Amino acid sequence: MTQASPLFDSFTDSDDAALAARLADADPAVRRLAVIEAAELEDEAWLPALIHALRHDADAAVQRTAAQRLGAWESADVVDALCDAIKDARLDANVRNAAAESLTALKDAAAGARVLNHLTDADDEPYARAALLRGVRELRLPAAATPALEALADASANVRREAVGVLGWLRHAQALPRLASLARDDASPEVRHAAIGALGFATDDTVLDTLTSALHDGEWRVREEAAATLGKLRLLSARAALEGALADDYWQVTLQATRALGRLRDATSTPAVAELLTYPISNVRKEAALALGELGDIDALPVLEAALKDGDPEVRKAARIAIAQIGTRHG
Repeated sequence: MTQASPLFDSFTDSDDAALAARLADADPAVRRLAVIEAAELEDEAWLPALIHALRHDADAAVQRTAAQRLGAWESADVVDALCDAIKDARLDANVRNAAAESLTALKDAAAGARVLNHLTDADDEPYARAALLRGVRELRLPAAATPALEALADASANVRREAVGVLGWLRHAQALPRLASLARDDASPEVRHAAIGALGFATDDTVLDTLTSALHDGEWRVREEAAATLGKLRLLSARAALEGALADDYWQVTLQATRALGRLRDATSTPAVAELLTYPISNVRKEAALALGELGDIDALPVLEAALKDGDPEVRKAARIAIAQIGTRHG
């Protein structure tokens, strides 16, 4: 017994007819392989069959495979099918996740605009709202700003996080105050982390207080992101706060603060960074050596020369680079 469908009757070529028959086979394993074969033909004539497999197949594995393979197309029918799958709470979670992942592959603005229509019509289910926002994030559609701003107040942390991502990719300057507020006060560490990262598109020091305060956040990943963002912005007025972050209990935060200080190129930080050449984690010692090269202070040469005997070859390499960099600057 097969899963018959009138759309398979249109294939008259013997090879196509055989593939169409496998797409309607009673065995889900056969149907799944047929979905893969049809997608690999890269022929839009098979899109209705692939969409049918996503929408109507009785087997979740077949539906998931169809959702994965449909990510290679951006037609209106495909976008609608993926969005509908994301919004259908009755579907297997793996199917919805596969549809959401395929949606993130969109490159066409027109396809993204269609996703926004689904977002406007989305029900109250948080998963769908978050996945649709994520689907349009990297397209940088100006029209996405309005629903993203609204979603910053969503009850779901996942939705708020994805909304932050949309606004960050848009570099939406008007959103900076609200992003800063989330970075300071949101109950979710993931939202605070995302908001801190999104502040990296600021063009002045209006976010300085928020970012330096985040260096004391209770979640180390937020502190790490704050240090990284300060490094990207190269805010000289953050130097003291970053030097304080060198003593963080988590080496990942120390590493990002070290890197940020190097980017500031303020030689005042040389003594604080130089102390890290004896840090127990080699990644931090390597970063300290590189940062000293960026700081360019000739007084760092003795400790860098001592680092040439470090037990880690990457640290020794970084020390050689830093010594050469300082030598070039003071040559």
